[in-house]
Amino acid sequence: MDPRYIDSLLPANLDPTLQLLVFFVLVAFLPLLLLTTTPFLRIVIVMFMMRGALGIQSSPPNLIITSLSIILTIFVMQGALTDINKSAIIPLAEKKITMGQAISISSYPLRQHMLEQTEEKDLILMYELTGKPLPSTREEISFIPLVAAHVISELRVAFSLGFLMYIPFLVVDLIVANVLLALGMMMLSPTIISLPFKLMVFVAVDGWALLIKGLVKSFGTG
Repeated sequence: MDPRYIDSLLPANLDPTLQLLVFFVLVAFLPLLLLTTTPFLRIVIVMFMMRGALGIQSSPPNLIITSLSIILTIFVMQGALTDINKSAIIPLAEKKITMGQAISISSYPLRQHMLEQTEEKDLILMYELTGKPLPSTREEISFIPLVAAHVISELRVAFSLGFLMYIPFLVVDLIVANVLLALGMMMLSPTIISLPFKLMVFVAVDGWALLIKGLVKSFGTG
């Protein structure tokens, strides 16, 4: 990111009202950055897939899952956030650097995280779609293709983890369905009977701790 370009969006001689408007427009992009450049996407997808695998559609509530995903995202990104605070936010507050420089500096830890979590084949795909050759060094990779490739990689990993989570609960569903069929209770929904057993298994193996541990370790943390 070129800091001079970012500074041009908030020139010093711009009317304060317009500066405030531009600032809020930039802030509106923060949720998009949270989804595309941080671990949040993988974490929240896996959390919702876990709830679906258990067969409970409203517990934990969406707000709880989203909040836990944000907390885990901060935990995984705490090193990068510390770097951003020291090198960008504090100097900006002390007026040692401009807004453009602060945003440019803040992008480096995010780039490093995305490069570590993005598969090379996804980067190659993005550059093939743009018709440009893949850069020879990591520093030459453009931000937008990197973000797109990172999202694809995160979706692939999230669905792979979700598939692995579904297998044990699917086994429980199949066992319950076969038992009910053998007893001739075909009119009774297997999901009603299997839900308590799935919850019992999940609690017995300390499922939430295993889930969170697996998610954090999937980023190479911990």
